[in-house]
Amino acid sequence: MSQCLKEVINEHPMRPFQYLAIGVCIVLNMIDGFDVLVMAFTASSVASEWNLNGAQIGLLLSAGLFGMAAGSLFIAPWADRYGRRPLILCCLALSGVGMLLSAHTQTPMQLALLRGLTGLGIGGILASSNVIAGEYANKRWRGLAVSLQSTGYALGATFGGLLSVWLLTHYGWRSVFTAGGWATLATLPVVMLCLPESLDFLLARRPAKGVAKLDRLAIQLGQPAPGAFPAATAAPQAAQRSALLQLLSAESRRTTLLLWGLFFLVMAGFYFVMSWTPKLLASAGLSAQQGVSGGVLLSVGGIVGAALIGLLASRWRLATVLSLFMLVTAGLLVLFACTATSVTFALALGLLIGLAANGCVAGLYALSPMLYGASVRATGVGWGIGIGRIGAILSPSVAGLLLDDGWQPLHLYGVFAVVFVIAAAALLLFLPRPAARQPGALSNA
Repeated sequence: MSQCLKEVINEHPMRPFQYLAIGVCIVLNMIDGFDVLVMAFTASSVASEWNLNGAQIGLLLSAGLFGMAAGSLFIAPWADRYGRRPLILCCLALSGVGMLLSAHTQTPMQLALLRGLTGLGIGGILASSNVIAGEYANKRWRGLAVSLQSTGYALGATFGGLLSVWLLTHYGWRSVFTAGGWATLATLPVVMLCLPESLDFLLARRPAKGVAKLDRLAIQLGQPAPGAFPAATAAPQAAQRSALLQLLSAESRRTTLLLWGLFFLVMAGFYFVMSWTPKLLASAGLSAQQGVSGGVLLSVGGIVGAALIGLLASRWRLATVLSLFMLVTAGLLVLFACTATSVTFALALGLLIGLAANGCVAGLYALSPMLYGASVRATGVGWGIGIGRIGAILSPSVAGLLLDDGWQPLHLYGVFAVVFVIAAAALLLFLPRPAARQPGALSNA
C-alpha cells in the first residue's frame, strides 16, 4: 500500500488537496520571507533610535540568520520523530511570539536575542515545509513546486517590505515587528486545517492515530482506505550512518567541497545584498523610505529570478546558466556601486540585482540534488545549505566591521561582486568532470 500511494502521488494528476498543501507551504515561505528580512527593513530606523554603529547593526542582521541555522540543525530533525506538521505548528508559534516580543525590546541585545529566537522557528519551518511540498507534488510538477517555494519567500519579502514602508512612515519600526508577529500567528489555523502530515513520516514512524491519517490521505488520493499500516521493511541504517563519510570519500570529496564553497559564497553575497541594501542606500543619501523601497525591489526581482533560472535550465545546462547568473549579479553590483546615489538608477538596478541574486540561490537549490546519488542526496544537500548559512551569518557582520573601519558604503558592493565572480569560477570547475560520472547522479547538472 505504501508503494501504491507513493506511485499515485508521483504518477497521477494532481488533486485539489495536493495543490492546497503546496499552497500552504508557499504561504509559510511568504511568512518566513517577511520575518527573515524584517530587520533589514527596520535597520535604519533602529540604528537612528539607539545610535548604533555598523558592527551593532551587523549583529542584529546576523542574529536571525544564526537562529535559522540553529533551527535547521537542531530543531528540524525533530520532525522525523514527532511529525512535520506538529513541528511546523510549534515553530510558527515560536516565530510569532519572537516577533511580537521584538516590538517591545529596549536594548540592542534584547532585540538580537529575540531575533535569534525568531530564527529558530523559521529554520524549523523552512526545512519541514520544503519536504512536504516536494512529497505532495507529482513528478511532472515537483520542480515547479520547489521553484515556487523560493518565489514564496520573495513574495513575502516584497509584500512585507511594502507594508514596512507604510508602517515605518506612520507608526515607527516597532509596528513592523508587531504586524509580522500577528501575521505569523494567524497562519496557525491555516496549517491546522489545510496541511496534511507527511506520508513518508506516517509510514516510517507509525504514530498513534496514524492509521486514521493514512486512511484519510488514501481517500483524498482516490484510493481505498488501507485500515492498517503496511508491513514494515528494514531500512539501510548502516548506509544512513555513513552518508557524511561518503560525501568526503575520494570519489565525492571534490564535488562536496566545491558545493560547500558555492553555498558559502553565494549565500554570503545574497544575504549581504538583502540585509544591508536598505541601510546603505539611506547612508548614501536616500531617505529611509527610499532605502526600504530599494530592498523591496530586490525581492520583487527575486520573484522573477527564481522562475527564470528554472525555465532557462530546462533548455540549457543548469551549471552553465547558474554561472552566468553569478557573473551577471557581479556586474550589476559593480554598476550599482557607481550609480546608487541616483534614486532612479538605484531602484531599477535593485530590481535586476534581486532577479539575478535570487536566481543564483534558487539555482543552487536545484543543482545540489543532481550532484549526488540517491543514497547520500539528502545529506549532501543538507550539509551544503548548512555551510551556506555560515556565510549568510558572517557576511552582514563583516560588512558592518568594514564600515566601522572607514569603508564607503557603496564600495562594499564591489567586494561582494568579487565573491560572486569567485563562485562562478568555482562552479565552472564542475563542467570538465560532471557529477553524472558519479553513481546515481544526474547528467544535466
